[in-house]
Amino acid sequence: MGVDVPDLIGGLERGERRSLARLLTVVEDGDPARLRELIAAIYPSTGRARVIGITGSPGVGKSTLTDAIATELRGQDRSVAILAVDPSSPFSGGALLGDRVRMQGHHADPKVFIRSMASRGHLGGLSFATPQAVLVLDAAGFDDIIVETVGVGQSEVEIAATADTTLVALAPGMGDGIQAAKAGILEVADLFVINKADRGGAGQLEAELRGMLEMGHALEEPADGREASAGWWPPILRTVAVRGEGIPEVVAALDDHLDHLEAAGRRDERRRERALHTIREIALAAVRRRVTDLAAGDDRVLGELSGQVAARELDPYTAADQLLDALEAST
Repeated sequence: MGVDVPDLIGGLERGERRSLARLLTVVEDGDPARLRELIAAIYPSTGRARVIGITGSPGVGKSTLTDAIATELRGQDRSVAILAVDPSSPFSGGALLGDRVRMQGHHADPKVFIRSMASRGHLGGLSFATPQAVLVLDAAGFDDIIVETVGVGQSEVEIAATADTTLVALAPGMGDGIQAAKAGILEVADLFVINKADRGGAGQLEAELRGMLEMGHALEEPADGREASAGWWPPILRTVAVRGEGIPEVVAALDDHLDHLEAAGRRDERRRERALHTIREIALAAVRRRVTDLAAGDDRVLGELSGQVAARELDPYTAADQLLDALEAST
């Protein structure tokens, strides 16, 4: 059965959860024509939601933290959508964890929507579909959209290109201080949350983080003494999310950061950065599809080029140039 995108968009505008869920499936399926039709139709209705990114190493309690933040936001009568990007099944390509069990306390709340999405091996910890899914949720009228990523690693800092505010979660006793330095998340974090702070070592972890932040600030500080961070110093907060401890302070810090972005004119700048990232990803995806179609079709250009490179008759860069020429000629 075909998907009637305009009909589903009409349902989205009427607040129908079924239409929202089906549109997110359209996004995940990734059909270029349907995606183009969907995003073109809803885009004028987007740009109102706050996007919060939550990332951190596996085991720090990101899902519990996300659930607790959503509960606090609902206490302020704000509607919340949660996108939980899970590892992909190697067999089905679907999310292994499904909708997070800990978040099911919200299942009867009409102002909370939870969706798990498979990362499908995409570098950066986010599914390629996630930015488009954020647009759908934005168009659905949610006040806050929380994107929880798979984890933190060398390439898993893409969340900063999607969120207005990026929260990095850590926990004592997991080597997170070293991990933070390795992953480069000091540069993308707008606030740090030390979860499971009732464990020993929380103070040491906070001291290590503070020291790394101060060192990075000293290295980047301009000679005239102006604030390198444009007036924002990432706070380090402690929580025990499973008991709700410290969560009001976290939500207050999220609000403070949004106020700072608005006052400094940085929110519009971040939106431009997000638009640049989205345009680039869509263009790259289109080029990948065209290369795949070229390889699968009757055109033998790619096969001939790979043979020449393997035989050392052509270097890979020249071959890539010729492939791009062939793609351009085919349009």
